[in-house]
Amino acid sequence: MGKIIAIVNQKGGVGKTTTAINLAASLAILEKKTLLIDIDPQANATSGVGIKPEEVAHSIYECIVETVDPKLLIQATAIPNLDLLPSHINLVGAEVEMVSFRNREGRIKLALKSITSIYDYIIVDCAPSLGLITINALTAADSLIIPVQCEYFALEGLGKLLNTTKIIQSRLNPNLEIEGILMTMYDARLRLANQIVAEVKKHFQCMVFETIIPRNIKLSEAPSFGMPAIIYDADSKGAVSYLRLAEEITGGVRNNKIH
Repeated sequence: MGKIIAIVNQKGGVGKTTTAINLAASLAILEKKTLLIDIDPQANATSGVGIKPEEVAHSIYECIVETVDPKLLIQATAIPNLDLLPSHINLVGAEVEMVSFRNREGRIKLALKSITSIYDYIIVDCAPSLGLITINALTAADSLIIPVQCEYFALEGLGKLLNTTKIIQSRLNPNLEIEGILMTMYDARLRLANQIVAEVKKHFQCMVFETIIPRNIKLSEAPSFGMPAIIYDADSKGAVSYLRLAEEITGGVRNNKIH
């Protein structure tokens, strides 16, 4: 069975979509059959692997709202071993439509049942919110990765997200674990960045990935070309860091308990 990993943080601008795209691509490079699911209406993960959202006729929206089999909607990317279940702007209205649904928190979990055996890893890029669609992702996921920007304000919402995760675990998904807290946009020259890393490691210990994602221009440039960094520039620090993260996930033994 494929492992479902949700990339979640209600705060925007922390490297969530960058992580989803580049982790999925790196897992594919490691010859793991990988599916990237974009459940953010902005569809940046979709465009980031070379598929234009405006040309997407059917998306994850149909899976969630109309219970269409995702196998019918998955698209291959230009990267071997990497497929995409795209997003679309019409996903904006899905939460309102889902309010009256039975089992509204479990729609994505139900949709993914038919495809988990096809993939080694399923990476879910969530919107920067803790709304109903993100709750769906957490209900479906085996684990979550929390990207945390190496800046002070990025820490403010971390406690709230962990509390939400505990609620999901107690009520909807008892098997949900923390895959890890990922420090992103790290600049070793800044004392504040080093202080934030030290503080997060002090409080969360083994829950923090050894891999730290640096600020890197190639990570910023690659999406404009519709490529993950490992395809755009495999030798860049950003690409190397995400490949190291993929290796840490596939080979490491972690303490995934939610404290």
